Amino acid sequence: MLRFFSLTYVVTWTCFVVSIALSASSPSFASSFSVLRTPLLMLGTFAPSLVALALTARAEGTAGMKGLLRRTYQWPSTIRWYLFAVGYLAAIKLAVVVIHRLLAGEWPRFGTEPWYLIAVAIVISTPVQAGEEIGWRGYALPRLAARIGLARASLLLGLIWACWHLPLFFVPGLNQYGQSFPLFALGGIALSVAIAWLYAHTEGSVGMAMLMHSAVNQTTGIVPTNVPGATNPFALSSSLVGWLFVALLWMSAAYFLVEMPNAGIRAGDENAVALDTL
Repeated sequence: MLRFFSLTYVVTWTCFVVSIALSASSPSFASSFSVLRTPLLMLGTFAPSLVALALTARAEGTAGMKGLLRRTYQWPSTIRWYLFAVGYLAAIKLAVVVIHRLLAGEWPRFGTEPWYLIAVAIVISTPVQAGEEIGWRGYALPRLAARIGLARASLLLGLIWACWHLPLFFVPGLNQYGQSFPLFALGGIALSVAIAWLYAHTEGSVGMAMLMHSAVNQTTGIVPTNVPGATNPFALSSSLVGWLFVALLWMSAAYFLVEMPNAGIRAGDENAVALDTL
């Protein structure tokens, strides 16, 4: 596992740091190389899955790669898991609205995207999440779970996953730029627990992790937690909405951790652990 995480961080952070350097360079230089910025960000974002597929191919050959990719279109037959994947974060956000109203006496700031565009964006974005989820939930989670149990694996992976995003908080123009990374990390770890819980109940479906990841990305803006004008990623957030959001995420995560089964560890994944040397 150390090899997977190390290579993923090296590839991703190299791409992200170069993007930061391009953004911070002189206007003439930046304009000349701005065409490279988006491909670098995409390559960095897809690094977890590219590294996972490369390591799987090296250890298990084509059959192992096909097995890993097959789980991206492994879909459960029960509708409740789809409702959970799509509606979990939106439900948390709506609960935050009610609590904020009770505590502060006013409604929080709402996003402006209409619901039907959010729904379309979730559908379109789901396949794109394979760029991360083949690596995080398809490759890393079952291997960590086989070693330390699914509950602890979901926490550890959440921390690694959150820290992997850190350079994005220094890239001008991105939503994360200047925002509170500590708040983001706390929320990311709690979300990792929720995704692992879904993973376990859908027999290790990477497709469902992709769907939930997409829904999280597309519904988080219905009640924004970003602080306008923030410039210090290492500062604690001043957003009441943000802290209420994280608090509710962790209340949910506590339940998921208590009820976390190990059903999501498939026999094939357990065998793969032996092939994945440190």
